[in-house]
Amino acid sequence: MPRNTARRPLRSVLVALLGALVPLLAATVLTAPAASARPQQAAAPTATLTEVTNFGTNPSNLQMYLYVPDSVTANPAVVVAVHYCTGSGPAMYSGTEWASLADRYGFVVVYPSVTRASKCFDVSSPQALKRDGGSDPVGIKSMVDWVTRTYSADTSKIFATGISSGAMMTNVLLGDYPDVFAAGAAFSGVPFGCFATTDGSEWNSACSGGTVTHSPQEWGDLVRSAYPGYTGPRPRMQVWHGTEDDVLRYPNFGEEIKQWTNVLGVSQTPAATDSPVSGWTRTRYGATGDRAPVEAISLQGIGHNLYSYGMASRALTFFGLDSSGPAPQPQPGACKVTASTNAWNTGLTASVTLTNTGTTSVSGWQLGFSLPAGQTITNGWGATYTPASGTVTATNATYNGTLAPNTSVTIGYQASHTGNSVAPGTFTLNGKVCNVS
Repeated sequence: MPRNTARRPLRSVLVALLGALVPLLAATVLTAPAASARPQQAAAPTATLTEVTNFGTNPSNLQMYLYVPDSVTANPAVVVAVHYCTGSGPAMYSGTEWASLADRYGFVVVYPSVTRASKCFDVSSPQALKRDGGSDPVGIKSMVDWVTRTYSADTSKIFATGISSGAMMTNVLLGDYPDVFAAGAAFSGVPFGCFATTDGSEWNSACSGGTVTHSPQEWGDLVRSAYPGYTGPRPRMQVWHGTEDDVLRYPNFGEEIKQWTNVLGVSQTPAATDSPVSGWTRTRYGATGDRAPVEAISLQGIGHNLYSYGMASRALTFFGLDSSGPAPQPQPGACKVTASTNAWNTGLTASVTLTNTGTTSVSGWQLGFSLPAGQTITNGWGATYTPASGTVTATNATYNGTLAPNTSVTIGYQASHTGNSVAPGTFTLNGKVCNVS
């Protein structure tokens, strides 16, 4: 039966039947291979989330969800977007902007979905931590292979990204399949092998608590042991972590850096350090540009649920996918935001000033941002705020909906908090990333 999602209706398709019929028809009608770069494009409908079944070897009974944009390019790139514990493929689809980025740049998105009760990915068993060893990584690799066959995907442009459990799986996928993935972006994760257990448990308290430490060489050896004898190129890695993460503690961030700098053979001393957003510290290792071998972003005062809209665009830049496709990337700088808070024991007030720094008027605006974990808006002014926590959209009031070039509007809200009273660190204006000052 078809499932519904919050973003668009979900259709269930007979992918296995179509996958068999299309090549059969081509063989009986044509005397030479088809010239199209995407001969099986109709295997899934476009611009909607689709569940694909019978996609290949799947030892842990994962579900595969697929998003193919109307604007899918010939030989498209593939992004595997892996959900958090308690999440699902459809939740990752509706709760992140990967599908809208696919619309813009023409790549395909795969959303693996766990069916086990915990809804967490297996990043701990011996099977998961070995190439073709079994469990979730094998199923995800089968999904990638299915997309590669069906859409003639560019095998040099396969990427993985994930949040929390999905971030841990991103580390695992890059370790197990360095010949498949070109790069990864892990939001609130842990190093490859850190969660390893041998008793069947899915949880490793020492790792989650940040007490598992190794030398860079030891961390690197764990990755290399997943695919013994492999001497080819290794995928680049981008890691994100909040300093106040109380689920997967912040020391894991430093251990990830140690691991991937060793795997990629670059110095642990940053080649560049900057602050692209207030409260962020970004370090790059092995190179100074957007595609450095390792990039690490530390978010001061932010907890485990750090992911917010705009971050996927930065991961896309790290992947190198924002300069190709049917449309150019919207560049930051068309808007500027200044945000501050005034806090007391369990509450705060926030003031947010939005400035149109572009050259044309904005008629009707929506300001997107993510509240830090533990904050809930109780009332606001100057805009309508929905929802009250998590990823929030502030929509203009009737009297301030037009912003001429170089003009500003100040809005605000009151919120409760459980200890973290900082202001949001990233903002988007009608989907475009704003500079934060």
